[in-house]
Amino acid sequence: MLNRLLMILCLMPFLLKAQVRTDSLPEQLIRRHASPFLKHVLQYPDSFRYQLIYTQIDRDENNQPHFKNYYFNVSADTYFNPASTVKLPIALLALEKLNDLKVQGLNRNTPMLTDSTSEGQVTVHTDSSAANGLPSIAHYIKEVFLVSDNDAYNRLYEFVGQQRVNERLWEMGYPQTRIVRRFMPLSEEGNRHTPAIRFVENGKTIYSQPPAYSTLTFDYSKQIGIGQGYLDKDDHLVPRPMDFTKHNNFPLEDLQQVLQSVIFPGSMPVSKRFRLTKDDYKFLYQYMSEYPSESRYPKYDTAEFFNSNTKFFFFKDGHRNIPGNIRVFNKTGWSYGFLTDATYIVDFKNKVEFLLTGTIYVNSDGILNDNKYEYEEVGYPFFREIGETFYQYELQRKRVNTPDLNDFRINYSQ
Repeated sequence: MLNRLLMILCLMPFLLKAQVRTDSLPEQLIRRHASPFLKHVLQYPDSFRYQLIYTQIDRDENNQPHFKNYYFNVSADTYFNPASTVKLPIALLALEKLNDLKVQGLNRNTPMLTDSTSEGQVTVHTDSSAANGLPSIAHYIKEVFLVSDNDAYNRLYEFVGQQRVNERLWEMGYPQTRIVRRFMPLSEEGNRHTPAIRFVENGKTIYSQPPAYSTLTFDYSKQIGIGQGYLDKDDHLVPRPMDFTKHNNFPLEDLQQVLQSVIFPGSMPVSKRFRLTKDDYKFLYQYMSEYPSESRYPKYDTAEFFNSNTKFFFFKDGHRNIPGNIRVFNKTGWSYGFLTDATYIVDFKNKVEFLLTGTIYVNSDGILNDNKYEYEEVGYPFFREIGETFYQYELQRKRVNTPDLNDFRINYSQ
């Protein structure tokens, strides 16, 4: 009997770790209003791997926000490929590094020239989409949020460096988050190397960063396999689950906290805040919420990059326009059949604000890398219906104090 009790006690940490968290409010709300389509999805949590965090915001008499998170089918042990959502912390860390360097004349608008110093790296000395024809941290961040540009992310990743990225996130209290890959064909070793980078002003180098190499050790002890098979680089079917063990990892709760830390930095403990300035936050809010049609540099073809292109919750519906009284501050990601969005939604007319963070996996044939995913048929409708459900709930939810949302009103024409 004693031995059995000891065994149960030893196993408890593992049992607790694997526990799925669900609160009654979001579950009841979703199921009560679910369409037949959504009811079908909800029946198969193991297949669709959906997770959701709804964050309620209430302001006090001083307009200070207070938060309550509600979880639906959330577990850090349920892996999803974070795809482009990792661009959010990388952008924040790039701005933070600029601030930490404290180099006179160096800022986010300083031209940044990247040199190729190892196999597989690229040289970038110009950017035709920028007003001055030169790349910069600011321009890369614009591209990351406006259209989720991969090359822009790669350059930011290289500037911060794999080692600093992960050490800083772990230091901030995100030990399970792991960002080890650029979005380009590089080996595990290649992703540890980052190239030489120069910041120049009027032809003069004001800061030079040498090539770097990450010596970090990552915990890859937990094997992660997804699907029934996958197509390799030669489009040959490999009949076994695709190995995500050494891919990027960004648990949903970590993603939600990073979003909250940038939208509401004062709500987080100092240890979880990025070292950013008020001007950094103002810059971020503009491009996290600006539409491609409002951007002059870079300029986008709005037939391809329509306004709701990267706004999954509530709005990702073909070329549907977003109502003028609503703004969406967010970062999405999509890859390998996974769709993910971390969103702060503001309705200035109805004085409504809330956060939604969610993910779903839509790959009915179980084969990865074949580009046959049900994004349009299942993924986007899932997000749209979930977003609409919580928006309607927020419209009727009683608040003691009406929020002053003017901090998030932005002049996008400037």
